[in-house]
Amino acid sequence: MHRADQVLFGNYARFALALTNGQGCRVVDASGHAYLDFTGGIAVSALGHCHPKMVAAIQEQSQRLLHTSNLYYTEPQVELAEAIVSSSFGDRVFFCNSGAEANEGAIKLARKAMGPDRYEIITTLASFHGRTLTTMAATGQDKIKDGFHPLPSGFVHVPFDDLDAVAAAIKPHTAAVLVEPVQGESGVNMPSDDYLPGLRALCDEHGILLMLDEVQTGVGRCGSLYAYQLAGIEPDVMTLAKGLGGGLPIGALVAREALAGTLGPGTHGTTFGGGPMVCAGANVVMQSLLENSYLLDNVQEMGDRLQDGLRTLAERFSTIVQVRGQGLLIGCQLDQPSRPVVQSCIDAGLLVTAAGGNVVRFSPPLNITEADVDEALTRFSQAMDRHTRALEAQS
Repeated sequence: MHRADQVLFGNYARFALALTNGQGCRVVDASGHAYLDFTGGIAVSALGHCHPKMVAAIQEQSQRLLHTSNLYYTEPQVELAEAIVSSSFGDRVFFCNSGAEANEGAIKLARKAMGPDRYEIITTLASFHGRTLTTMAATGQDKIKDGFHPLPSGFVHVPFDDLDAVAAAIKPHTAAVLVEPVQGESGVNMPSDDYLPGLRALCDEHGILLMLDEVQTGVGRCGSLYAYQLAGIEPDVMTLAKGLGGGLPIGALVAREALAGTLGPGTHGTTFGGGPMVCAGANVVMQSLLENSYLLDNVQEMGDRLQDGLRTLAERFSTIVQVRGQGLLIGCQLDQPSRPVVQSCIDAGLLVTAAGGNVVRFSPPLNITEADVDEALTRFSQAMDRHTRALEAQS
């Protein structure tokens, strides 16, 4: 860690932990200490660490072809696009390297498809869409924008889960609404049941696009292949990343045929996006979800088990205000900053993340077991005990 601090940018508030290897939902640090990983690379490691099928697919592809650019076709990329199209509303897929790039592509697509007079995009307060200049402008959090102005214009932010606010914000120059089905980075904020259907109706009424940022909620995380399916609606555009690559860097922009057709040659592109090795690994994730229905059932069952256990702990620890989430994207809201609790969890051998300032976020692999959940609850309880004692000692 000392070596890292001498050479790396200081833009991450890292914990003093250097991980060296992992298997399933467990990782080991440089000192040989083991941890139960309920961070999952921030909702990335869908099948856990070093899943045998992923390792085999990556190894095999690495011995055949690593990179070609998008001047040519490759089988893994086409296979992955076919899997996404066959399992979603979409007709076409554009591959990139991250969620921010996918959202950047969605914004460009909306403006290109809707024409020069309809350029404004409505997003929500407390949203998070990425850290490029444009996706920062789309994000409804002022704290991440400090020091980077002027940002690109053309975005209007309204309260999350407020249909009336969206309706009032729609103007003649509005092109689209861009929302997360669940706000992950700001604390696993859940909308009411009528929110996404209501957005779909508003967009249809005004002839604008509904674009869903499923970077964190997609690819099984919420208990269905895509979170929009739980709401019984279909968007016009969807972005994916995180869990799609199972640990490899990939993003995807998914759209209907008529929209996708507006991005012709020269309008958008990427050198590395959808490379054969990354797509080979992502194909394992998609096929695991498509061919094993029990995996999505497991997400729901283990998510319920984890939420129930956290609510039981809330009866012991008054600092726990609320437990909420969908599938295996779960937030435990505290009445105080969550980072010290996250550190206590590390000390107890459990990796979780802080979100929204006062929320502990759980986003473990989709294939965790009852034993994993119960162990995580035990370790979280130990961490809360340790944290409570530390607070009492300070008072």
